[in-house]
Amino acid sequence: MSLNNSTKTKENTYEVEVSVDAETFAKACNKAYKKQVKNINVPGFRKGKAPKHMIEKMYGESVFFEDAMQDCYPEALDAAAKEAELNVIAVESLEAMDASEKDGFTFKATVITYPEIDINDYKGITVKKKSTRVTKKLIDEEIEKVRDRNSRMVTVEDGAVENGDMVVIDFEGMKDGVPFEGGKAENYNLAIGSGNFIPGFEEQIVGHKTGEEFTITVKFPEDYQAEELKGADAEFKINLHEIKRKELPELDDEFVKDVSEKETLDEYKEEVKETVKKRLEAEQKKDIEDQVITKLCDAVEGEIPEQMYDNAVNEMIQEFDMRLRSQGMDFNTYMKYMGATPDTIKEMYRPDAEKRVKLRLALEKIAEKEAIEVTEADLDAEYTRLADQYNMKVEDVKKAINDEALSADLKTQKAMDLAVNSVKAESKKAAEDKKED
Repeated sequence: MSLNNSTKTKENTYEVEVSVDAETFAKACNKAYKKQVKNINVPGFRKGKAPKHMIEKMYGESVFFEDAMQDCYPEALDAAAKEAELNVIAVESLEAMDASEKDGFTFKATVITYPEIDINDYKGITVKKKSTRVTKKLIDEEIEKVRDRNSRMVTVEDGAVENGDMVVIDFEGMKDGVPFEGGKAENYNLAIGSGNFIPGFEEQIVGHKTGEEFTITVKFPEDYQAEELKGADAEFKINLHEIKRKELPELDDEFVKDVSEKETLDEYKEEVKETVKKRLEAEQKKDIEDQVITKLCDAVEGEIPEQMYDNAVNEMIQEFDMRLRSQGMDFNTYMKYMGATPDTIKEMYRPDAEKRVKLRLALEKIAEKEAIEVTEADLDAEYTRLADQYNMKVEDVKKAINDEALSADLKTQKAMDLAVNSVKAESKKAAEDKKED
């Protein structure tokens, strides 16, 4: 196999002409014959037993050429791309030219190559840093969440419904005095203030007591799903069976001992302060990374082939499909439930796919410009980390991920770290100018 010529036809696109030698092509033709012969009838021979030359005599010398060429294309094109120093990401077209077992064959291929991009201003990116200051309000809010998780529901024996209560009701809805479909239920648990029912329904239950029967009036929204109820006035007969209210534990030392290893409320507040501090710092770090990613993607200069975005979309869909399968569902079933199509799913993933491609290209270019290297120690440390993360043996991780792929990922991670670690916080004046704008 040999490269005849390589011509750039447009940005990221080349036309290559490749020759496949006679010996290689003849072997491919024999392989195609062995694959197809069992389905070929030739008079005078049992099915599947006709010699190759007899089949060629009957159907023509080129009878096996198409299959043989398909078999030769990948290896021949890969060898030609390496010779031409082309990083091919997609094959746009293939066109076979002269072909014979005696002389081999020649073909032309239009290939899409990895883009040449550039990026500048990746150091010292200006970001807006979220505050990590722990206030008394944040500490109190965190403690209230813990109290809420440790709360219990108690029945209100004497008292009226308040916002936030859980009520058990029977209800029946009527339009113009006639009950409508789906408007009736018994012993229904409704959280007041949840907004699960149409506007005005929950609010009119507030103030009523256990055992009361009463009627409320509502107006269905204009965009309500049931056509006959859109914008309609309706009445609901309500029978209030039970009121349940959340009871929070007392905020004292006993509560602290129940929910932590601390002994006193003051000690617990200090622990909560540290917890909140770590959370705010993690949120700040993630927010800075998100800002850097957006700015790196915007800074990419160069034409990126559509095929790269398409490939990224397909990869993301495959990843999603694998997650679905791990939960006992497949992608087709998911689309059916969601009323989606392959095209709508691809459209949904497109923005994230574009960001993924641009970020990878940006980080690869930064790694190249900064001459970032990955050492054996880096690889060993990452293999060990992955093994610990997935509870696997290091040897098994190495079988699943080769050094080259892991090294490429580590280079981009180092490039990302470089960009993040060099960020500059937005000045107060710049922030104030933005507010005025």
